[in-house]
Amino acid sequence: MSTEPEVATTVTGRSVGRISGAILIGSALGFAVVILTGRVFSPADYAVFMTFWGLLFGLGSALSPLEQELARVSAVATQNQAKISRDAVTALLVGLGAVAVVGLVPLVPAVSDRLFLGHYGLGVVVLVAGVAFAAQFAVRGLLIGNDQVGSYAGLIVVEAAVRPLLILAAVLAAVADLVPVAVAVAVGSFAWVLFVPKVRAHIDPALPGDPSGVVVRRMLMLLSSAALTASVITGYPAMVSLLAPGGDPNALGGLYAALGVARVPLLLFAAVQALAVPVVVRLSASPEGLRKLRRLLAAGTVGAVALGALGALVGYLVGPWLVDLVFGHKYVVADWAVAGLVWSSVIVAIVQLLAAVLVARVRPAQVLAIWAVVAVASALVLALGPGDTIARAVLGLVTGPTLGLLVAVGFVAKSDPRDISVQVAGPAAEPPR
Repeated sequence: MSTEPEVATTVTGRSVGRISGAILIGSALGFAVVILTGRVFSPADYAVFMTFWGLLFGLGSALSPLEQELARVSAVATQNQAKISRDAVTALLVGLGAVAVVGLVPLVPAVSDRLFLGHYGLGVVVLVAGVAFAAQFAVRGLLIGNDQVGSYAGLIVVEAAVRPLLILAAVLAAVADLVPVAVAVAVGSFAWVLFVPKVRAHIDPALPGDPSGVVVRRMLMLLSSAALTASVITGYPAMVSLLAPGGDPNALGGLYAALGVARVPLLLFAAVQALAVPVVVRLSASPEGLRKLRRLLAAGTVGAVALGALGALVGYLVGPWLVDLVFGHKYVVADWAVAGLVWSSVIVAIVQLLAAVLVARVRPAQVLAIWAVVAVASALVLALGPGDTIARAVLGLVTGPTLGLLVAVGFVAKSDPRDISVQVAGPAAEPPR
């Protein structure tokens, strides 16, 4: 009997440990930025900063399929003991083009005024840092797909460490205004430059791959789905500003502070999500691995729903107190709002994991459909839902991901793992569907 599933389990356990540590450090440093800026700015200015933060990292999140796709390409090449084909270069070019186009939108004066309330320079920072994010996610995907776990973890930590250090320097230099702090945040997007030598030798652009048109269509679908994903995760403050304007800036500052606290559960899933695509590829290479994968997905989904309910209860009981403790007395939020935000965070995490399984099984259309349901439902509640801006913002974050989870479970249950098996078997893979 093949020992591949046992080997994969051992490697995965070590990898999850190292990446979990790096992600925890990186997330803690990112959370430090959220707290530090909350302490430095007024609630009204903090609402503007979090709109910038959400837009930038929403753009970064929209590029996450670039990491997942290159992780898949790299993992398949490693399985075949070959170098990575020109598919990697094509995918990167698509990502760069997409982020350049989307990044121009915040430079439109009417959009910039609604998002940044007159701080026009924030839109320029979003564009420059977004382009750098495309290269960063490409390097990350090649590293993790080639099982360079140490370098992957190092990139995560370096990227996150740069930001609070530069913000502290701005505070000490008494230039901690919105635009200088935004520039400090953007510098972290260029950490990939230090890790290019780790992946350069594994790529051979002369090697043939899928037809360019197939890669472009696949990437556009995945990037579109990720943009929809980002609209209800990191980019949600920008979505609120666009679809439900007119809310009290101080109340919005409190809501975004609570959202920062509520997103802590996402850390529990972050390392698993980073490894999901290559692990699904490897486990799908044998019948025993497939059985193990099905058990993991079933247990993970049920466990996530239970964790979401428990987290909502804890958020209701102690959420407002935690926001006050972390951000200070000037930030006020209702207990029911924190409960809804925590539930949403946990459900979003499991939807992301199930979507990554579909990425590994080359089902970009289904991934797009999942996040379309999430984003459209959230947007409709924001624009047409009952109550004030705060109520609609919370209800939108509860409704969209919950509906998306139902759709994702159905797609994963019906998807065919043989799509991966064909690709792992050799270069004569069937065209992705």
